Amino acid sequence: MTVLPDDGLSLAAEFPDATHEQWQRLVEGVLRKSGQEVSGAAAEDALSTTLEDGLRTRPLYTARDTAPEPGLPGFAPFVRGGRPEGNTVAGWDVRQRHAALADGAVLTDLENGATSLWLLVGAGGIPVSGLRRALDGVHLDLAPVVLDAGRDVEAAARELLGLYAERGAAPEAARGNLGADPLGYEARTGQRQDFAPVATLAEHCAGAYPGLRALTVDALPYHEAGGSAAQELGAALATGVAYLRELTGAGLTVEQSCAQLEFRYAATADQFLTVAKLRAARRLWARVAEVCGVPGAGAQLQHAVTSPVMVTRRDPWVNMLRATVATLAAGVGGADAVTVLPFDHALGLPDAFARRIARNTSTILMEESHLARVIDPAGGSWYVERLTDELARAGWEFFRSIERAGGQAAVLRSGRIRADLAKTWQERTTRLATRREPITGVSEFPHLAERPVTREPAPEPPSGGLPRVRRDEAFEALRARSDAHLAATGARPRIFLATIGPAAAHTARAAFAANLFQAGGVEPVTGGGFADSGATEAVLCSSDALYAEQAEQAAADLRAAGARQVTLAGRPAGYAGVDSYVFAGCDAVAVLSATLDRMGVS
Repeated sequence: MTVLPDDGLSLAAEFPDATHEQWQRLVEGVLRKSGQEVSGAAAEDALSTTLEDGLRTRPLYTARDTAPEPGLPGFAPFVRGGRPEGNTVAGWDVRQRHAALADGAVLTDLENGATSLWLLVGAGGIPVSGLRRALDGVHLDLAPVVLDAGRDVEAAARELLGLYAERGAAPEAARGNLGADPLGYEARTGQRQDFAPVATLAEHCAGAYPGLRALTVDALPYHEAGGSAAQELGAALATGVAYLRELTGAGLTVEQSCAQLEFRYAATADQFLTVAKLRAARRLWARVAEVCGVPGAGAQLQHAVTSPVMVTRRDPWVNMLRATVATLAAGVGGADAVTVLPFDHALGLPDAFARRIARNTSTILMEESHLARVIDPAGGSWYVERLTDELARAGWEFFRSIERAGGQAAVLRSGRIRADLAKTWQERTTRLATRREPITGVSEFPHLAERPVTREPAPEPPSGGLPRVRRDEAFEALRARSDAHLAATGARPRIFLATIGPAAAHTARAAFAANLFQAGGVEPVTGGGFADSGATEAVLCSSDALYAEQAEQAAADLRAAGARQVTLAGRPAGYAGVDSYVFAGCDAVAVLSATLDRMGVS
């Protein structure tokens, strides 16, 4: 029914309410025009999108799509935020990442928008002995510092705590995290780490540094190994529970133990999934705290990092757009701190421009878009609430499966979690290869003439544990083969686009073929004849009607002109003289790899 506003004015008052069934019938009509004869719920299913973890996004959500009550910000189950005021007072913490010593870079960040520091210390980062230099000039009572030191966590913590004392920073003014994460380190390297020194650090922080936490529950190793959102949630939850057991066993109370943990998650360009993931993470941790008998201690402190998996090496400028969407999602999802990885992250150490753009991404969203002025702006959306609930349930089930297998340490050491993540990544690899999951600038709309962006090499990250994957890796390998061919011969491998009929008939498929082959570093040639193209293969491009009339003759003519392989842009149809077909949904990686093989591009 239509509910009249207080002033009695309703522009919809004269119109009858539409029903869900009426909408479904309209959908049936649209699908019928596209050749799909479906009705009722099946029509709605035809417009649904399948996500990872068995989730499906439907095209329409209404009040019928119920979800558990999310509560209020600052109150259990903390779905809408861990603090009553959310990020409305000062926005989220803009946390800048540094993996190497660079004169002036830290202070430049803090003076231009960054509000805290995330320092990679030890192997693959800033030497422990260089921590003093890295923090030279930093007011440690004002700028929170988060360490990520792996096996060097004890030495790095001693160095940082020593700097606090040396510079006269009051213990109660210290903010940040010492970054101990034994299970995260094991996930990265395969090496076990003794928890006893970590428990000692936690006891010290709980007793002397009320604003300083000792442990990070880092879910990035699972995300970077190809895990889904639910697997990331479940692994983080299992790690957090393992740390609670260790800390309470060392003598801390459950409340003290919860207060020593900070959780780190990936924020991706899938906006709504990221929003739902952060909200679901808070709900799940609140449930853990409730079961432990301390529901009031279940407010999860969250650090969101724009996804390293989504960052591309080709056309890296597009990474700025991906990072902007991911940062928006992290802010809307209620992250307490957000790190925007610079657009050149995959190429090496970021330059000053890249760090500036990373800082300003958060600044624009908070200061110009006013994103932090509303607490949980996505709350109440039937879609977001339902997705949060479904993702929380999927994450909880993965957590339970880990616990049944003996806990997070056990599944790491048995290889169970590696296998789970590998299966998920294999499924995603198929979507990437078929371009069902497109990568702009890489698998879609690549720019072969782009000038390469070079950076100083970054330190090698820890390895030996779970793999690190990237969405662009298959296409990057193809482009690298093309680059090597260009360097050796002075030209890229070429393919001739043989168009049939008027522009209206061939433009769409010619553009499709050009886009496809450029994704593998193969330069499309149009105009003129095949003999003058410098190519050894050709692609027929036209409409289905003209294919039926002319495809076989055109293929014969191309072979007579010297074409070794004739491909047709369209669905397989069995035309004589046509060797292969390319079409929407084909395995682009397999097609391009085979093409380069035939062309002798090693």
